Amino acid sequence: MKKWFYPLGLVTLIGFAIVFLNLTHEKMIEFDESAANALSGNGFLKLFKIFGDQIVIIIVALILMMFLAFYRKNFRGMLFVLFAVGGGNLLNQVLKKWVERERPDIPHQKDSFSFPSGNAMVGLLYLFTLTYFLTENISSKTTRILIWIGTIVLTLLLGLSRIVSNAHYATDVLAGWMAGYSLFIIVAVWYEWRNRQMSKRITQPE
Repeated sequence: MKKWFYPLGLVTLIGFAIVFLNLTHEKMIEFDESAANALSGNGFLKLFKIFGDQIVIIIVALILMMFLAFYRKNFRGMLFVLFAVGGGNLLNQVLKKWVERERPDIPHQKDSFSFPSGNAMVGLLYLFTLTYFLTENISSKTTRILIWIGTIVLTLLLGLSRIVSNAHYATDVLAGWMAGYSLFIIVAVWYEWRNRQMSKRITQPE
């Protein structure tokens, strides 16, 4: 990965903390209302909701893990998927129960909280993880960039679909993106560090 991806993960982590600490601030409430009004009734964005469905995420993650296991023999890559997607989902549930923010269209619903958006957070994690491995062995820089641009656009559309559906506030989605990206970078740093360690062991003379 490009080196500037890593400090960006720290920036998004700080951004998540700022949003979290200011959820009830007047400016945040105004931002949520403005975003909801701006996106209201956008049927095109609603189409992308399917990419955040739990069954879609599970199927994609399982296919990716099988691809890494049987085609690439990359068992550490399987752990990457497990830590990013599975760990991200677990972290999202913990954060939701900790914050206990009610959804905009489900008042007093204690079984399904809003902050941060699971679709935005886990959606980013599984899409970025999938793209990470799909582009890992592509030599063409242009092709890698185009694939990543497509992934980023899809991630943004998925998150915006949750605002249009009135299932989340804009700050839920923004926080989900930032938390998801920060976790993705943490897992990527671990994965690449372990790969470097293994390469050193193989190349070192006995």
